[in-house]
Amino acid sequence: MTKTPETFDFDMVVIGGGINGAGIARDACGRGLSVLLCEKDDLAEHTSSASTKLIHGGLRYLEHYDFMLVRHALQEREVLLRAAPHIIWPLRFILPHHKSLRPRWLIRLGLFLYDHIGGRKLLPKSHSVDLRTHPSGAALKKVFTHGFEYSDCWVQDARLVVLNTVDAADRGCDVRVRTEVTDLVRRDGYWTVHLQDNNTGEKTSVTSRVVVNASGPWVEKTLDLDEEHDARYATRLVKGSHIVVPQLFDHPYTYIFQNADNRIIFAVPYENKYTLLGTTDMEIDGEPGSVEIDPAEIEYICAAASEYFEQGVEAADVVWSYSGVRPLYDDASANASKVTRDYKLDLDVRKEAPVLSVYGGKITTYRKLADDAMNMLSDHLSLSKKDWTKNVALPGGDIPNADFDAYFKKVQAQYPWMNSTLLFDYVRNYGTRVQLLLEGCTTTGQLGQKFGENLYQLEVDYLTKHEWAQTAADILWRRSKKGLGLSTDEVEVLERYLAQPNSASPEIS
Repeated sequence: MTKTPETFDFDMVVIGGGINGAGIARDACGRGLSVLLCEKDDLAEHTSSASTKLIHGGLRYLEHYDFMLVRHALQEREVLLRAAPHIIWPLRFILPHHKSLRPRWLIRLGLFLYDHIGGRKLLPKSHSVDLRTHPSGAALKKVFTHGFEYSDCWVQDARLVVLNTVDAADRGCDVRVRTEVTDLVRRDGYWTVHLQDNNTGEKTSVTSRVVVNASGPWVEKTLDLDEEHDARYATRLVKGSHIVVPQLFDHPYTYIFQNADNRIIFAVPYENKYTLLGTTDMEIDGEPGSVEIDPAEIEYICAAASEYFEQGVEAADVVWSYSGVRPLYDDASANASKVTRDYKLDLDVRKEAPVLSVYGGKITTYRKLADDAMNMLSDHLSLSKKDWTKNVALPGGDIPNADFDAYFKKVQAQYPWMNSTLLFDYVRNYGTRVQLLLEGCTTTGQLGQKFGENLYQLEVDYLTKHEWAQTAADILWRRSKKGLGLSTDEVEVLERYLAQPNSASPEIS
């Protein structure tokens, strides 16, 4: 029987629940397509939760002459800040001048470009600072007397993925986590996609007009499932690692430090009590899903930070670390740190069964990548080229005037009985959806069992019901970073709770 568009299970199957897959699924659903998003593990379990947690233009990319990438990233920085002011907020960065590295005039020139090529409207511009009197100077070695201050943004990276997925689901997307694509069969005019539920082992198949391969470090492996594939691009797998140490400074500024190897590391205020340091660039050949930080990477980050901080950083200070693999588009650069962070989209339309594969990209430009992907597929899916996501808030981000502080005060007045630190945490994570989280609550007792610092049963149930969380790690390290505050015994209690029948509802809304 010849299939018609009406007889397909889906218009599009998106493979990969990282930021690019979630962004594409959201965009496609908003254009009226029926979409299946499948992820073999948890949402954002790999690359998309292992970033430096920044929405930024990429100041150092200017040295590599990636002017268009920086321009697009700076433009997206403004769009995303408006779309999700609860999980994205401004940071001021301090770049100390290291006299033996880049000259001050070159840094000034770079920051002038950074201020102007992206059409900056929301954030203050850069300027020079005297580190002998500036609050950020107290934590630095006295040899650093001058520096520069500029703007970028913080992002809760894994929550950005989840919120894009929530919006996609609200628009009709069928989201299946822990569901792996085991085979891709190209027909004349459509695909048969074979799936396996990694929890139960159940195997199913669906048909789709289009396949989008957004599987990140596994993009080439996914293409290999199609016996007729003809890959025109390749990836370079580059591991980036970070460490978290007890708080190194008591002010809101983030540092960007230049290194003698022409790389940079960031020192970011993290979860109130800590400092996040990173990142590294190491090419790998092994399985990207099992990477861990190497002792040499810890030594590198500690040495780079100790070059600047008065208080040295040692491996013994590390309370947590994480690593992820960047699936960078292979532009034949000799040095991993110089490989472009831009993306390539490869569209293969043989047998009128399109597959679009995503190579590279960075979290800041995911929304533009999704729009570009949909525009490439527009002729095959009879779509108009409309950038609809540019002015639409993400779930919880519809805060009036994007004024988080004013909104938090309003919520405080609504819930005067709640501890202000806990309420602030809820509003930061859920924005206006805090009303859904706390619906019907009038006392602390209604928050339910307390699993540890600021983690109550009410939030756990919300995350399993509305955000596809299934395990303790999903909740403690991706939907939040509350794992930093829970003991091993408390984590075990949470795991036992989640293992109870009916503790996790499949209902997603």
